[in-house]
Amino acid sequence: MRVGLLLKRSQPEAVDIARDLQARLAARGVDSHVLADRLDPTADGVTLDEDDLEHVDLLVVLGGDGTLLHGAALVADRGIPILGVNLGNVGFLTSCPPERAWPTLEAALDGRLVLEERMRLRVELVREGGTRIVGQACNDVVVSQSIARLMNLEARLDGNLVSHYRVDGLILATPTGSTAYSLAAGGPILTPDLRVLVLTPICPHTLAHRPLVVPASSHLSLRLAVPAANVLVTIDGQTIATLGERDHVEVWAAERPLKLYRPAETSYFDILREKLAWGGGPHGRKPPSGS
Repeated sequence: MRVGLLLKRSQPEAVDIARDLQARLAARGVDSHVLADRLDPTADGVTLDEDDLEHVDLLVVLGGDGTLLHGAALVADRGIPILGVNLGNVGFLTSCPPERAWPTLEAALDGRLVLEERMRLRVELVREGGTRIVGQACNDVVVSQSIARLMNLEARLDGNLVSHYRVDGLILATPTGSTAYSLAAGGPILTPDLRVLVLTPICPHTLAHRPLVVPASSHLSLRLAVPAANVLVTIDGQTIATLGERDHVEVWAAERPLKLYRPAETSYFDILREKLAWGGGPHGRKPPSGS
């Protein structure tokens, strides 16, 4: 058994927790490897050799949801499960509080944690000449312009025309990503066990364009209905390329899901109440009786 620890060296709390976890893992006889050694201190990203992940059986991410999404891009295709320790602001994915890092990791090692499978998206940007840029999304794929300007997008579902969208952009989100950008744009909350994805328009020019939920078996295709400049394709918050006049984006469910640990005592709705303050009180706490 080998545990990988992914963190940013520039975050002192993450470094302290990583050292503590390494000491506790060593006392238990479990090998560990800190994947922050190759972090670029001038950037948010991390570059790793294949050997760094070759023998990792569980990845612990110390950071926010953005760091976890980066970790997912590294290990999800390998089937390596992730445990997220929340050192960020929201923490929908990194649901473990820092003070519970070791007990939660120990529970994962003992098989006492819930291991969820989260649907991901495979994204292909197909250039006019046939070149393909491929990516995977845990949260969403967004097509938008670099400046606030309406554009015209054609969306097709399994080859059938859905609509011509006059929008600032279009979000294609997984159930996991439904509580991210899609929610801010007016999309629905989808429980993570669903096998669907949602198309959420950004600032549509007509009230008729509402969020649309479609089965995960669908194959979605997007292209520019009218030429436009500076149209970006963004996967999980990272821009991968610009969308040209004769290019198109193909999206469908990825073959392998993200395996994500969740503390056994915490339900998805517990997380929603805490993070979105559902239930009336601050931080989702139940309001006093009689109020």
